[in-house]
Amino acid sequence: MSDPIPLPNGLPTERDAGPFDPPRYLARLRESRPVCPMRFPDGHEGWVVTGYEAVRQLLADTRFSSRQDLGVLHVPYETPGMPVPTEPSPQVPGLFVAMDPPDHTRLRRRLTGAFTVKRMKQLEEHIVDITERRLDELARMAPPIDLVKEFALPVPSLVICELLGVPYADRDTFQANSAKFMEREVTLEDKMAAYGALTAYLGELVTRKRAEPGEDILSDLARQDDLSIEELTGVAFLLLLAGHETTANMLGLGAFALLEHPEQLAELRADPELLPNAVEELLRYLSVGDIFYRYATEDIELCGETIGRGSTVVVSLLTANRDPRRFEHPDALDLHRKARGHLSFGHGIHQCLGQQLARIEMRAGFDGLLRRFPTLELAVPADEVRLRTDMNIYGVHELPVTWAESAG
Repeated sequence: MSDPIPLPNGLPTERDAGPFDPPRYLARLRESRPVCPMRFPDGHEGWVVTGYEAVRQLLADTRFSSRQDLGVLHVPYETPGMPVPTEPSPQVPGLFVAMDPPDHTRLRRRLTGAFTVKRMKQLEEHIVDITERRLDELARMAPPIDLVKEFALPVPSLVICELLGVPYADRDTFQANSAKFMEREVTLEDKMAAYGALTAYLGELVTRKRAEPGEDILSDLARQDDLSIEELTGVAFLLLLAGHETTANMLGLGAFALLEHPEQLAELRADPELLPNAVEELLRYLSVGDIFYRYATEDIELCGETIGRGSTVVVSLLTANRDPRRFEHPDALDLHRKARGHLSFGHGIHQCLGQQLARIEMRAGFDGLLRRFPTLELAVPADEVRLRTDMNIYGVHELPVTWAESAG
């Protein structure tokens, strides 16, 4: 292996090419060496993968393990206040995103029925209704408002709470703990306190559902006696976190992207039939869930490079989704593009279970927002919008917007 590229300050997080584009460093790396050796801040010699085809192959190859208990997964960022890992992390019961077959298969199979395309289609009308009711609330407010707080976060939170059977009245607590858990630059104590509070809350909830099940996904799982309370808690944690964090950030960042591309926004307003295409293109263009990790369980050849056993491999989905070898003019937002095949929901056995739900929420959210607020615009200059470069899921912390008050 050639000398790894050192990253003395860790993987770049600042969006130096613009709020919607990958860091320039990663884009250059994709063009010069899409599977590249990299020296991590702690000295580990691992890899970073940025090319579309290489990322796709890697995610489909289960020799690149998702487990965190086989060996140390090295962090490619400077993490002030966080100790450098020296031991593998223990496997968390129920957290199937960090498992390999057969454990992953056993748990994921329990959920596939809950998230089928058919079942999601049956829920679509209800999701549209939830969205419209939230827009009614928005229309009663005096602008300017924070679109994240008042719309992008409440809609997916309402939907996932209903689906899982989590009381929406508890949202402030679980949203605050979720955000703290997703921050990169917090102390280990703060991160573990947030995780502990979330799992304690969900542990009590699934215990009640086992005793008195209702008509929701967590109750359906709780009826299965061979799943332990610890496993149910892990599954609930994963579904609740993924179910509101990712879609909320796609709605907020997607609205920002559309407002910053007025010609594309005008075309979407003029032709609502473009909406399904627009959702796929926004997913590709923004890729809010960007950085993922894998552990090489043996020496593996990937696109002409040999990745050694025990290596931590970092994958950038955003950079892969901007690969000109796969998408023409990839750095342009083009709502007419046929963007199917993007990797924003992952690929292989860990492809996002809730992707159909996310698509329905985004279609309902963008359709309602653009239809009912035709004069929507930013209330601050674009460079004053605070970006979530400090979080594991990208987006905007706030999106101040305004509109002519006859809208809504």
